[in-house]
Amino acid sequence: MGHLITVATYESQHSREQLLTPISLNQWAMDFDGNYERILASIRIAKERGAALRVGPELEIPGYGCYDHFLEGDTVLHSWEVLAKLLASDEVKDMLCDIGMPIMHKNVIYNCRVIIHGSQILLIRPKMWLANDGNYRELRYFTPWTRHRQWEDHYLPRIIRTVTNQEKVPFGDCVVSTLDTCIGVELCEELFTPASPHILMGLDGVEIFTNSSGSHHELRKLHTRVELIKEATLKLGGIYLYANQQGCDGDRLYYDGCPMIAVNGHIVAQGSQFSLNDVEVVAATIDIEDVRAHRSTSSRSMQASQSERYHRIEVPFALNSGKFDKALEVISQKETVRYHTPEEEIALGPACWLWDYLRRSRTQGYFLPLSGGIDSCATAVIVHSMCRLVAEAASRGHQQVIADARRIAGEPETSDYLPTDPREFANRIFHTSYMGTENSSADTRGRAKALADAIGSYHIDLNMDSVVTAVRSLFALVTGVKPQFKVHGGTSAENLALQNIQARLRMVLSYLFAQLLPWVRGRNGGLLVLGSANVDESLRGYLTKYDCSSADLNPIGGISKTDLKRFIAHGQTHFNLPILESFLDAVPTAELEPITETYVQSDEADMGMTYEELSVFGRLRKVEKCGPYTMFTKLLHEWGARLSPTQIAEKVKLFYFEYARNRHKMTTITPSYHAESYSPDDNRFDLRPFLYPSRFPFQFRKIDEVAAQLPDRSNESNKVKTD
Repeated sequence: MGHLITVATYESQHSREQLLTPISLNQWAMDFDGNYERILASIRIAKERGAALRVGPELEIPGYGCYDHFLEGDTVLHSWEVLAKLLASDEVKDMLCDIGMPIMHKNVIYNCRVIIHGSQILLIRPKMWLANDGNYRELRYFTPWTRHRQWEDHYLPRIIRTVTNQEKVPFGDCVVSTLDTCIGVELCEELFTPASPHILMGLDGVEIFTNSSGSHHELRKLHTRVELIKEATLKLGGIYLYANQQGCDGDRLYYDGCPMIAVNGHIVAQGSQFSLNDVEVVAATIDIEDVRAHRSTSSRSMQASQSERYHRIEVPFALNSGKFDKALEVISQKETVRYHTPEEEIALGPACWLWDYLRRSRTQGYFLPLSGGIDSCATAVIVHSMCRLVAEAASRGHQQVIADARRIAGEPETSDYLPTDPREFANRIFHTSYMGTENSSADTRGRAKALADAIGSYHIDLNMDSVVTAVRSLFALVTGVKPQFKVHGGTSAENLALQNIQARLRMVLSYLFAQLLPWVRGRNGGLLVLGSANVDESLRGYLTKYDCSSADLNPIGGISKTDLKRFIAHGQTHFNLPILESFLDAVPTAELEPITETYVQSDEADMGMTYEELSVFGRLRKVEKCGPYTMFTKLLHEWGARLSPTQIAEKVKLFYFEYARNRHKMTTITPSYHAESYSPDDNRFDLRPFLYPSRFPFQFRKIDEVAAQLPDRSNESNKVKTD
C-alpha cells in the first residue's frame, strides 16, 4: 500500500492516522484576542482529528492587513504574547504547527513563520520574496531574508523563554526533517516568483511544501493561483499544502480562502473559495511513495545530486503512524478544480465582505439610495446575496452566524430568533430609499419599489424637490440670478451645478436616514451607507464628488459595468428575481436633467464613450501600463478595422483628458471592494498624481502626427461588408 500520510480533517474509526491540515482563517487586523481564539480553535480541531501538521495563513497572529501598525513595537510584542499563550496550551502537544507573525531580528522586522513542536520552537523562517505591487506594500514594513540556505541564532524574548526553556532558536532559510519525510516552508509571494524556493528545496529532498498565504480575491484570479500550485509539483514532484487568509481583515480586500492540496501536479483537495466560516480545513490521504516514484527520473536525479544543501532541523516525530487499515486507506485521487463564474464571484465575494464589515463594525445594517438603475440594483442584489448566505448558514446551525445576526437585528442574547428567511432578515437590517425629483421617471421609481419588495428591504419612497428648490432659491436670493438647465436656456455651468445639487443632497439625506431610521423603528444604533459607483465610472470620473456615490462602503466600486450586467442576469435566474430583467433593458441614466420629448439623459452619451470602451481603456492604462501614445498604437491594431486612426486618436485623447481632470475625485472615493485589476482606487491600489496637464500636449501632439500619416483601414472593412 505504500507510505501513507493523510492530509487534512479526517479521523479513523479504528486508529488515528497522523494528519496534515492546511487551514483558512478569517482573521482581523489588530484583533489579537479574536485571532488567538481562531488559531487555537483550528489547532484544537486539527488535534482532535489526529493531525500531524497544522499550517495557517500568513501573519495570522496580528492579521495580514495591519499596514503601518507593523512598524510599531506593540504589534511585534503582542504577537509574541499570543504565541506564548499558544505554546503554553495543551492543544499544541504532539503535533507540528506552522504559525505566522512579524518578528524583529537584530532590529530588523521580518514576516515570519514560526514552526513549533509541542512547547518548543523548532525554526523561525523569514519571508525571502516580498509582495510590493498592486495592493501590497510589504517592503514598507518588512525586509526580505536574502541569505538563502543560511541561518543564525535568534535570541528569544523572556516571555517565550519562560514557556519553552529555550534561549535561542534557528532563524533563516532551513527545512524541517521528521522521522519519515522532510518539510519546507514557502510564503505566499514566493510561489509567484520565477525562481520559487520550492524548486531548490525539492531538489534537496523536501517532499512536503507548505504555503501560508494572504492572497486576496480578484475576479478570475483563482485560475492563476491554481495553475501555479499545480505547476509547483508537476515537474518537481511533491505535496503542496496551501493555506490562505479568508474574509475581510479590515480594509478593501477580501481574502478568498480556498485552501488546497496538490500532489505531483494534480489538485487532490480543495476548500471553499467564499465562506462565512471562521475556520476551514481540507482533507486528502496521500501515499508519499507516489512522490518518490514521480521523482525517480534521470534528469531530476542529476540535478538533485548537484543541489546545494539546506540545513535540516531534526524533530523525533513521524507524520505517518505506521498503522494500516485497508478500510481506511483510500488514496485521494485528483479532483476537477471548482471555479466560480465571474457572476458567482460577484454574488459571493462582496456579500461575504459586507457581512464581515457589518458584524465587526457592530452597526445595525445598511442603507442604500436605490435609484432604479442597474448600479444601485446590483448593490442591492449583493446585499440580498449576503442575506441568503446568512439564512443558509443559520439553517445549518452555524452558531457564530446566528449570534452575529441576532445582535445585528437587535435581538436580546436570550432570543431564539433564527434568520432563516433572507427577505425577513433583510427587512430588519437593509434599508433602501428612492430619492426622486421632478427629473425622475415613473419607470425608475417603479423599478426601485419592485426590487425592494422582491428582496424584502425596508423601503422609503420620497420626493426631494422641496429641498432642491430651497437650495436653488437660496442661491438666487444671495446672488440675484437663478440658474437654469440647458434645455431651458442655461449654460453648461448652470446645467452641471443644478445636477450636482440633486446628487449632493442625496448624500446628505442618505446619512440623515442612516442615522435615524433605526430610531424611527424603535431600535438603537445606526446604519452604514452603501455607495454604488462602478469601476468604469470612477475611472472616467463620471460621478459627482461628495454625492450619493460618497458613502461608507461600496461593494461594486471595483466591478465593471459589463460584469455587473452579467451578474444581474445571473441573479434573475439563480435568485428567482424576475424584476431584474427590467433593469437590464433600461438605458443607463442619471436622471439629473429634465426629460423632454426630444431629450432623455444617457450615461454613455454624457461620457462620450461606452462602458465597453472604458473597460478597454482601464486595462490598457493599468494592467498593460500604457501611456496615451502606447494606448493609441495598441488600439490601432484592435480597433483599426472599424475606426480610422483619427477616430481612435480622438477616443484615446478624450479618455485621458477626462481621466486626468477628474482624477482628484479618486482621492476621496468611497472604500470599495477590490475586484478588478484596473481599479483606479487612489488610496491603496492606483498610486498616481491627481493634478495633471490634462491635455497632455506632448503626448497628444505625437498621437495626432502619427494618426495623420496612417491609412484608414476602416473604409476597406466597410467596403468588404458591402460587397
